[in-house]
Amino acid sequence: MHALTASGAGIGTLALVAISRGALEVAGILMLVALAVDSVDGSLARRLRVSELVPQIDGRRLDDVVDFLNYAVVPVVLMVWIGALPAPLAAVPVLASAYGFAQRDAKTEDDFFLGWPSYWNVVALYVWRLEVSAPVALALVLFFSAAVFVPLKYIYPSKLRAWRRTTGVAAALWMLAMAVVVAWPERARPLHLAPISLLLPAWYVALSAWLGRWGRRSN
Repeated sequence: MHALTASGAGIGTLALVAISRGALEVAGILMLVALAVDSVDGSLARRLRVSELVPQIDGRRLDDVVDFLNYAVVPVVLMVWIGALPAPLAAVPVLASAYGFAQRDAKTEDDFFLGWPSYWNVVALYVWRLEVSAPVALALVLFFSAAVFVPLKYIYPSKLRAWRRTTGVAAALWMLAMAVVVAWPERARPLHLAPISLLLPAWYVALSAWLGRWGRRSN
């Protein structure tokens, strides 16, 4: 399972190469593949008790390294490449994410992310395929960069204790829809797949607000 997690680093590197060559559709698909790998590797590792079988490797640290590449660096480079984010400001989301990943309580004991969990890959794909204007894209980047520092709880999908199956099915459908949006935008556009797929991020935020007790004091 460590090899599966580590493969995400290779996928992210290939995505960066694809971006540098202007093969954005390839890069987008690789970003989705990396997301799919990250969605299953932790659950499989826990089920197979990999930490007990291979104790000399810190799976959580490995996962954080790979996630920082795929959730922060790759998507930020994509946004710079398409002109949605000025190159000098690329440091803002990357530094915010570095802070987020470095926090000891970035993942809480009750299995939530604390602070916005740097889903820049999702932001970048929507900014790209929805053709968001540069000023709006910059506003989104600044907003989500600030959200990293706001201590609200966000659900950890693979460790959900409620609505896990529903969220998992919705996430799988989202990935399929986004694969079409990325690879065949001319087919996705008449079906309004990109706007419809925003229902999953909306569900994620709503479920996080409910289960994370936003606006309510923790007991």
